[in-house]
Formats: sequence, structure tokens, C-alpha cells
Amino acid sequence: MFDMNKITGNLILVGLMGAGKTTLGKQLANKLQLEFYDSDQVICERTGVSIPTIFELEGETGFRQREKTIISELVQLQNIIIATGGGTVLHEENRDKLKENGFVIYLHALPEILLSRIQHDKNRPLLQVKDPMLKLQQLYTQRDRLYRATAHLVIEANDSCTSETMTRLCALLRQQTNQQ
Repeated sequence: MFDMNKITGNLILVGLMGAGKTTLGKQLANKLQLEFYDSDQVICERTGVSIPTIFELEGETGFRQREKTIISELVQLQNIIIATGGGTVLHEENRDKLKENGFVIYLHALPEILLSRIQHDKNRPLLQVKDPMLKLQQLYTQRDRLYRATAHLVIEANDSCTSETMTRLCALLRQQTNQQ
């Protein structure tokens, strides 16, 4: 494996919805025996309602404010793995906190791949539109540069098999820690 102590702070996964942040984050946490947090899940636990309900009651603005609060709290913890919500990078304050308090990994996947993974998931309020593919393409266009600007490492997550992405991620992290 690799020496987690050589990575400063936490491991933080960013990327669009469906990129595999939660799945890979849990697997990585299990492999490294670290605690795992999904920022969206923490928001749901704190509010007692689903993300679609928060969007319905408070709109995206209300949700993003809650997200900012949770990100501020999570990055203060040490030696954890965080899967962020897809829109976390929209706020500069979040991007700065992520970069300063961990090693950020962008799980890059193309909109076509993402849609095939999440098209039937009703827990994605931003995709409950007439043309979800168009919406994903718009989100990709808006956020890709923000993910890249925030990330210390970009990994392709277009594989249908998460074990392949996990193998590449571990190899890249090993390479990263050997360089430090």
C-alpha cells in the first residue's frame, strides 16, 4: 500500500454526481482503516430529511449554505476520507478549505457515463428535469475547471468497474507518497 502519513491532512474526493465519490471513498476508507464521511449524508443526518426535500423547501441556495457549514466542520477533522457533494466546489471558500485541509482527488467522468450510472436515481434533484443529459453537460462545463483547480490529483473514473478505478487510485496515491 502506501504511507498515509505522507499525505497531509485528509483525502477528499470531488467530482460530479455519479463519479463514484461515495463508493470509492468507502472502499478506500476500509482499505486504509480510516473514517469515511459523505458530506451529503451528513447533511441528511443533521436535518433528518433527504436532499430532494431540502431543495424543495430551501432551494439550492439553502442547500449550498448547509453544505458550506458541513464542509467547514469536516475539514477540521484529521485523517479521514471525505466524499463531497458535486456542487461543493461552486463556492470559493469551500475550494480553499478543501485544498488547505487535505489531498483533493478529482474523480473525472464524462456526462454520458455519469447519466448511465444515475439516470434512475430520484435522489438527484438537479437531474429532475426534462433533459437530464443536457443538464449534466451544463454541470460538467460549469464545474470541470473548478474540480481541476481544486484537485491535487485527477483520476479518470469512466470505468464501469470501480475496482479498476480503485486500483489506479491506489497506484497514483502510492506514487504521490513516494515523491514526497
